[in-house]
Amino acid sequence: MALHRDIFWVGRQWAVTGAGIQAIDQRLRGVLDIEVARLWDDDLVQSRRAKPGVNAADFDKALTVARERFPQAPASDPLVAQLKALGVIEIPVVSPSVPAMQLRAEGRLARFLPQWRIRR
Repeated sequence: MALHRDIFWVGRQWAVTGAGIQAIDQRLRGVLDIEVARLWDDDLVQSRRAKPGVNAADFDKALTVARERFPQAPASDPLVAQLKALGVIEIPVVSPSVPAMQLRAEGRLARFLPQWRIRR
């Protein structure tokens, strides 16, 4: 897997990107990469660190930078989820009749995109 386009730190063997921690060596095809959601999974981190050929100092630095960049998400509290289900805590209502404007123009030529105008 190629490196993510958002690169925050590059070491000798590892890089911290928008996808998490990625091995710079592309011959590994993303086998050792760690996604952002799993940065705080200590078992996974230790298993990746124990692999043969892993530069431990570089991996530890990448892990430190990644954990600073992507802080751990708070675990969802089951009590709060239960209160939301009972209706004690109100959830903001999003109007389904007004869709959010989305501009999808990445990777396309501008001359082939549909034109739009704001009319008064």
